[in-house]
Amino acid sequence: MHRYQAGSEDRRRMLEAIGVASVDELFASIPAEVRSGPLPLAPARSEEEVRREFWAFANANLAPECTASFLGAGVYRHVTPAAADALIQRGEFFTAYTPYQPEVSQGTLQAIFEFQTFVCQLTELDVANASLYDGATAVVEAVLMARRVLPARKRVVVAGSLHPDYRAVLDTYCEPQGLELVTLPPDARGRVDAAALASALGPEVAAVVVQSPNFLGVVEDLPALAASARAAGALAVQVVAEATSLGLLAPGGRFGFDVVCGELQAFGLPAAFGGPLLGFFAARAAHLRQMPGRLVGETVDSDGQRGFVLTLSTREQHIRRAKATSNICTNHGLMALAATIVLSLLGRKGVREVALASHATAEYVKAGVRALEGRGKLRLAFPDSPTYNEFLVLHDDPDGLVARLRGALILGGVATTRFGGALPRGILVAATEHNTRAECDHLLDALRRLA
Repeated sequence: MHRYQAGSEDRRRMLEAIGVASVDELFASIPAEVRSGPLPLAPARSEEEVRREFWAFANANLAPECTASFLGAGVYRHVTPAAADALIQRGEFFTAYTPYQPEVSQGTLQAIFEFQTFVCQLTELDVANASLYDGATAVVEAVLMARRVLPARKRVVVAGSLHPDYRAVLDTYCEPQGLELVTLPPDARGRVDAAALASALGPEVAAVVVQSPNFLGVVEDLPALAASARAAGALAVQVVAEATSLGLLAPGGRFGFDVVCGELQAFGLPAAFGGPLLGFFAARAAHLRQMPGRLVGETVDSDGQRGFVLTLSTREQHIRRAKATSNICTNHGLMALAATIVLSLLGRKGVREVALASHATAEYVKAGVRALEGRGKLRLAFPDSPTYNEFLVLHDDPDGLVARLRGALILGGVATTRFGGALPRGILVAATEHNTRAECDHLLDALRRLA
């Protein structure tokens, strides 16, 4: 009893020092509807009883692994070889962190070097860093790098079809940097409006940021966008949220983009409540010393044997903050290893086969939705625009439709209403090689009955 009272007094003094009346006030920023409070578990229950209780909670979820799932909007479910999960759980990798001492970290350093190599091959750019947190922070780092490369320019042109979550993070970082973000709304085809881009460009623009395939699923005209950015002297940045698209679509590096960055979750990471994720960042060699994070390089040791070291470390953990290029980036080493294993197993041919299968599956579903047009409230948002494996289906009540599909044991897509803003009302439907023909037909039949 005495120890409990002492703890209460300590708690009271700490709350008084920070100026709040109760611990509950510390969580006031969390919406009340998701603050469930203490779990309704009786005290002093056995370990097995508690495990059963939590399994009951888990069984209430409609998980992608247990049903037909067409979720996307930045996180995609692909087939992952069992070897990937087994290998990343090896103790040498599972507990490793920053390889500060190369003489005892050759395995980790080589894995990171191979990761960088794969990213360069996917993007057709010169150099890639040793990963970032996620696609959102990768976009932020691209814009901040453009600011360092062109310090006199204070404006960034951003496509309105950039993932809303990426845009929210970008807003957060650019405001204190004094960077002005100019938004280009998509045109009637769901692409960047060329005329609007031309009018937005000028000598004050440091970068043009476009996502392709964009958040609406539409593939952008990358050669034209790169040419426009270059003509204005700005850096061109391509964002990729569905990395398997790089197995089918030519990357920005081929068309003169200065940076290709985004999310590699599709290679080896599960769609586990939206994380963990894996950002990637590739750029032209001219911008090497302005890149964020760190790079692993190949060298030889005193005996002439091949070896790997941290070649460039420009984050503030390694050097003086004033000279650092970033204070938020780190190496998602375990996630990068998973992607490296999957890419190694797939190879160039396998990556293309995954992309082709995903595209074909999505086209099958899209054709089915097109056939339903006129028989209900469904219609394709951009029927004549090129897409990869995701597309927007317009509907007056997307949240209601998603709920009805869930009742039919189908995760039918992501309602755009959850992202707010000026997005068209509808459902983003994504399909990958993971979806069977039976699942696609099940979805189309449910849309026919429930839309």
